Amino acid sequence: MGAQQRVFKQKIRSTSSLRKIFKAMELIAASRIQKAIARSQAAGPYANALTRAVSAVASESNVDHVLTTEPESVTRAAVLVMGPDRGFAGAYSANLLREAEELIRLLRSEGKDVSLFTVGGKAKNYYTFRDRPIEESWTGISETPSPEVAREIGEALLKDFTAESGDGGVDEIYIVFTKFVSSVKHDPEYRRLLPLEVVDADEAATTGGQAESKTDAAAFPLYEFEPSAEAVLDALLPRYIDSRILSALLSASASEQASRQAAMKTATDNADDLIKTYTRLANTARQAEITQELTEIVGGADALAASSAGD
Repeated sequence: MGAQQRVFKQKIRSTSSLRKIFKAMELIAASRIQKAIARSQAAGPYANALTRAVSAVASESNVDHVLTTEPESVTRAAVLVMGPDRGFAGAYSANLLREAEELIRLLRSEGKDVSLFTVGGKAKNYYTFRDRPIEESWTGISETPSPEVAREIGEALLKDFTAESGDGGVDEIYIVFTKFVSSVKHDPEYRRLLPLEVVDADEAATTGGQAESKTDAAAFPLYEFEPSAEAVLDALLPRYIDSRILSALLSASASEQASRQAAMKTATDNADDLIKTYTRLANTARQAEITQELTEIVGGADALAASSAGD
């Protein structure tokens, strides 16, 4: 019986240590999620203004630009998967990778080859473990994405998009990320990044935007473009793409922290339940040990009394 008590006490100590870790990670995630939401909201005015400028040029000019023209045939597509660098976020990584796999299956069913790009260690490890080639990856930035990293990613994707098919170029680019809706709701989804689809300005700041046709777009003032509409597009579109990538990264960062906070809260509650269970079992074992000792004492006393009476 004493051995059982030692086992349960050891489990209580180890579970208590884990609970402290879970609680600390929950509090850290709770503080970081507010910063992530604030950064996403702070990027909104710039993304809105840039979206409106690109929409104006695309709506008021008839320029055929390489980034806005639909290819006659699509044979190769790039997929950028924006995952986390760390775990302890519940089903966040699994749901994101499941969405990415669905997109890849859809593209392949249409006869398109897929070129993979990843953000975060989890996505990179997932495809590396399965011997899936990755064109380029970025790690260590999922929790605190910066405009510099978004620009680097955008340049890498544009390089492949503008290259010839024979040189490894792609005809389409998709991004897979987790859209932050609220602290309790964040949905993985994919969007086509290129060829460019002008998006609604209100959504572009936080999610990367929904596709919007030119006929459905809001009316813009008449503009005169200097030196030309094509030159304006050349200058605006790369920045527009960078802003969409940064918006998706910021949304994914907020979703990651929200998922980690919820997962650590659940882990802390489960640890509390385990500690209560082990404490109850330890008390039961202790009571059983005391009962057995009393029974042995009473039995010995009875035996001694019987022996004395026989003498």
